[in-house]
Amino acid sequence: MRVGTFVLAAQFPGQGQGEALYRAVRSAEVAEEAGLDSVWLAEHHFVPYGTCPSAITLAALMLGRTRRIRVGTAVSVLPTTHPVALGEQAALLHVTSGGRFTLGVGRGGPWVDLEVFGAGLEAYERQYPESLDLLMRWLREPTVAGPGGRFAFREVPVVPRPSECLTEAEGPEVLVACTSPASVRMAAERGLPMLLGMHVGDEEKAEMVALWRQHARAVGRPAEEIRGAAHVSAGVCQIADRRTDAAETLLKAMPGWLKQGLDAHVTVDGRERQMRDPLAYTELLCGLHPVGTPRLCADRLAATSERTGVSRFALLVEGSGDLAATEENVRRLGAEVLPQLT
Repeated sequence: MRVGTFVLAAQFPGQGQGEALYRAVRSAEVAEEAGLDSVWLAEHHFVPYGTCPSAITLAALMLGRTRRIRVGTAVSVLPTTHPVALGEQAALLHVTSGGRFTLGVGRGGPWVDLEVFGAGLEAYERQYPESLDLLMRWLREPTVAGPGGRFAFREVPVVPRPSECLTEAEGPEVLVACTSPASVRMAAERGLPMLLGMHVGDEEKAEMVALWRQHARAVGRPAEEIRGAAHVSAGVCQIADRRTDAAETLLKAMPGWLKQGLDAHVTVDGRERQMRDPLAYTELLCGLHPVGTPRLCADRLAATSERTGVSRFALLVEGSGDLAATEENVRRLGAEVLPQLT
């Protein structure tokens, strides 16, 4: 079992953006000190829900600040960027970090981002599979030409080639954020592991893993690849000597952040949005994930792994909104929870 942190650089009410980003960077440094496996970085535009607009840029900083820990994007939003540009950056980080970088990609949402970056709603609704395929070709082939349509260009060499990394890894690991049967099928048909969201519980995640395996077998993916697919489960982690204290920490801080952050999202086409109740959502997260004593947290992670077949975790540790409390949370995760999982 491999446990890492999930970093949103969340801006809590009353905080500045610099404060949120500093806490994000510091939490990654502490994660390496605490012996965690990885740090996963989220990407958002124009909202305080997350103040990092480029997960791959922040990943470059994190890789430079650390020596051992893996760093991944969770996720880089593919419709708002050119797949070749993202592929070049991913290859650069893969080669220069000695293979410590993981590229997680996702579809994002129908937000105003699509207007600002000129991608348009078409990129979100129909062109995502095409973008993903072009990205994967860039990360696996020596030369690539655009297939036409949105991405029409002559054949060009891939520089730097991911295979030039001085390790055994031929290229960066790629994961796909999956929230629907359609996205599960898309990931499975390409043999790409899934990143599963923190808003769903073990039963739904187990169903998604089973569906992924079904689709992967149907298109003839190798049996070894299917067995070895290392999916990642996102969640929340808050550690305290009593479960009530851990839950209280999150219930005091997270609803204000969620309301402020989710309210700030603007759709590109004026469609109505279904908003979660911030308090109810925080209560849901406390019930689904490792929130409580170290023993409870270890048991919950082990149970989720057993029920779902997922072996990797990306845990939101900044739910208190406080730098010192976040650092303590990460250290306790490494010192008091991880030893119980080995």
